[in-house]
Amino acid sequence: MSATLRGSLLAATAFALVGSLVAASDSVESYPLAEGQFLRYLVAAAALLALARGRLPRLGAREALGLTALAATGLVLFNVFVIEAVRETDPATVGVIVGCVPVVLALAGPLLERRPLSGRVVIAAVTVAVGAAGVQWTDGAITLSGLLLALGALGCEAAFSLLAAPHLARLGPRSVSAYACLLALPLLAVWSVAAGGPELPTPDATEALALAYLALAVTSGGFLCWYTAVSVLGVERAGLLSGMLPVSALACSAAIGVADVTPARLAAVAVVAAGITVGVRAAAPAAAPAPAPAAA
Repeated sequence: MSATLRGSLLAATAFALVGSLVAASDSVESYPLAEGQFLRYLVAAAALLALARGRLPRLGAREALGLTALAATGLVLFNVFVIEAVRETDPATVGVIVGCVPVVLALAGPLLERRPLSGRVVIAAVTVAVGAAGVQWTDGAITLSGLLLALGALGCEAAFSLLAAPHLARLGPRSVSAYACLLALPLLAVWSVAAGGPELPTPDATEALALAYLALAVTSGGFLCWYTAVSVLGVERAGLLSGMLPVSALACSAAIGVADVTPARLAAVAVVAAGITVGVRAAAPAAAPAPAPAAA
C-alpha cells in the first residue's frame, strides 16, 4: 500500500469517526455538556496512556507550549466557539464556515513551514470546501456575532492540526494525542465546575456507553488516525480529507432518520470526492530542512 493511500485511508477513517459523533451525541443530549466533555477526554487520555504503557516522552519547553496551545484551542475553545455560534446562528451555516478548514490548512501549512504553496492543493481545497458546503447547506441566516464565533471555531479547528504538525516527527501520533487530551483536562475541569459545580453527575447506562464511544472511538481512535495521516501526507494534503466530515455526518444522520439524502447533496458529495482525489495526488511536501547546529 502506498503512503498516499495509507494516509488518505487513515484521514478518511478519522473523519468518519468524528462524523459518527452525530449519532452518539443524541444519546448524551440530556447530560451536561461541560461535564460530558471532561469525562470524554479523561477516558480518552486514560486509554491513550494505557496504549503507551504509561510512558510518554518528556516534553521540551517549546513542545509543552505548542501542545498546551493545541489543547486550549483545538479541543476546548473549539467546543466553546461552536456551542456559542450555534446559539447565534443556524448550525448548518456554522458547519459551512468551519468546513473551510481545508483552505486554511492548504495556505497556512506551507507558509508556517516556509515551503512553497501547492496550487493544485489550494484549488483542491477550495473544491472540497465548496462541496462540503453543499452537503450541509440550508437557508439559515447568520448574525455578525455568529459569524465571528464561527470564524473563531474555524481558526481553532485549523490549530488542531497546525500546532501538532511540528511535533509529530519526534513525539509520534500516539504521544501527541495523549498529551492533547491530558493538557485539555485542567481547562475542561474549570469549564465543568463553572458550568455545573464541583460534582459530576452520574451518567445512566445509555449515556455511559455513548460517552465511552466518544472517548475511545471518536477521540482516541480519531486522533490517532488523524495525526498519523498528517505525519504521512503533510498537513495540507491531509486537510483535504476533512471534507469527509460532513459526508459522514450526513450518512449517520440519514441512518437515524434526521436528515434527507437529496440529489443536490449527492452531487456535493461527488464534488468533495473530486477535490480530494485531485489534491492528495499532488506531490508530497518536501521535508523541512534540518536546523543548523548551534555554534560551539
